[in-house]
Amino acid sequence: MQPQDLVRDHTIYACVMGSRAFGLATDASDTDRRGVFLAPTPLFWRFDKPPTHVDGPGEERFSWELERFCELALRGNPNILECLHSPLVEHLDDTGRELLSLRGAFLSRQAHDTFARYALGQRRKLDADIRTTGAPRWKHAMHLLRLLMSARDLLRTGELRIDVGACREPLLAVKRGEVPWARVEAWMVRLAAEGEEALRGSPLPAEPDHARVAGFLYRVRRASARQAEPDHQVVQGVVGAGRLGQD
Repeated sequence: MQPQDLVRDHTIYACVMGSRAFGLATDASDTDRRGVFLAPTPLFWRFDKPPTHVDGPGEERFSWELERFCELALRGNPNILECLHSPLVEHLDDTGRELLSLRGAFLSRQAHDTFARYALGQRRKLDADIRTTGAPRWKHAMHLLRLLMSARDLLRTGELRIDVGACREPLLAVKRGEVPWARVEAWMVRLAAEGEEALRGSPLPAEPDHARVAGFLYRVRRASARQAEPDHQVVQGVVGAGRLGQD
């Protein structure tokens, strides 16, 4: 089975991400699609394991195998957590619905560290742009502000909402380069401080619910194996007959 066949035949969840999901789309915005596929359990019984992710089909599509997706979500990866909360769902089967029902199990106060580390990395890139060209990449500055807002609100409310809502126009003004860098920088500093303050009183648990997610993954893998049992039994019968003929 080819990697893109896994995406075509075994996707359990697919959504649109990027500016369209964040409420920041313009006429020129791309449509970034993300998905989760469930590799059939028998593929893991081979030496060559299924891929943990697949790039494509199409330039703007990227998918993760369910186990890898859950691992990253439990670590608080911002891109993965936001993918689970996209308002633009394009495909969802029963397993995908159960995955979405677990969204709260992945959330914890650990998200503060993961979002902050990601934000720091993006900020360093902006500073490097300023040193080399005299100006930041304004689109990246806009998305960093959006990320800081999302992290702050998650810590405040215990819920992850990725649509920027009423902040759309101020953020698009940053993207267009209409806001002086000093004001943008001050905005970033303020959002980071508000995130730190929100952490102290956050309703989120200290850690994600690993056991609940592990139980889900076990059930899904087991169900997939059971679906493949008839084919497996046929193969075993052929092998057994061959051995009898040799004895």
